[in-house]
Amino acid sequence: MADARISVALGTRNGGAHVARQVASILNQRPAPLELVVGDDDSSDDTLAIIERVHAEALAADPGLKTRLTIIRRRPALGVTANFAATLAGCAGDLIALSDQDDEWMPGKLATLSAAFAADPELLLAHSDARLVDADGASLGLTLLEALDATEGERAGLAAGEALPVLLRRNLVTGATVMLRRTLLESAAPMPAEWVHDEWLAAIAAAVGRVRLLPEPLIDYRQHGANQIGARRPTLADKLARLREPQGERAARLALRTALLAERGRVLGVAAAVQRQLDAKAAHEARRARLPRVRLARVPAVLGGALSGRYSRYSRGAMDVLRDLVTPAGPLPVMTLSDGGAS
Repeated sequence: MADARISVALGTRNGGAHVARQVASILNQRPAPLELVVGDDDSSDDTLAIIERVHAEALAADPGLKTRLTIIRRRPALGVTANFAATLAGCAGDLIALSDQDDEWMPGKLATLSAAFAADPELLLAHSDARLVDADGASLGLTLLEALDATEGERAGLAAGEALPVLLRRNLVTGATVMLRRTLLESAAPMPAEWVHDEWLAAIAAAVGRVRLLPEPLIDYRQHGANQIGARRPTLADKLARLREPQGERAARLALRTALLAERGRVLGVAAAVQRQLDAKAAHEARRARLPRVRLARVPAVLGGALSGRYSRYSRGAMDVLRDLVTPAGPLPVMTLSDGGAS
């Protein structure tokens, strides 16, 4: 889409330590974006002054640069999902790239992503891998998808545009790597508070159109210890700790989220085959949320789900079978289907 108008939606909150390098990397893209829309979630530092300075310096250095800067200050803070949802709604471009405040884009990111949309009219969301770096920008020696332990099968499905089966098992789409077609927002809005914005956008895009992974890293994804949402490869200790997490609240949250997604599918009138998958995922998570509190009493339901293939289709297979068999019960779950999923 050589002539496509591209917006960048940048979410900020007290990002003064790293935002200058990120904004510079955005303004150095060619094609340059039509606009940079900043949704600031009640920053108390110099984040916005830095953005204005870097933008002014870029315009002065390159008289041909026409990227507009719009800053929307939000007080009180809305939180990550609501801030990004409102910022996306304020973008005018045909294509919108999401941006975190503390990363750095590689040259050609916008050109590479926009070319994917030009090649596929049904593509609603494209995402890439990312190189993990430390606070100083030094490589951590692995990529985002490696840190997430993405399997070859998961990567192949995402790269082929067959994302829904992958995303129904788990999310592998990170907002900092995403570009979306603006028309996706018509289906995705309003975004339920129970979901993170990138997970919801990816799930809706896969249900109504196509999502595709571009396997090369297109950003440096900075890990500095204060990320609101970060990534690192889980250690054995991390995995064992998950088996000790109480079951109730997590299971109830997953059941509610997937019920909201299935309900949105019905509202949107997605294809019957897609709706069956959304309903089956919601039913699977509802069963998990209703597992008995006594571990031994869970065995028939969990093994039945494993033998039927539900855990391999809608969860992470043996990992979640084990989790459901051994995790503590925790508090009794409370599930309420909010209005957000039926809008």
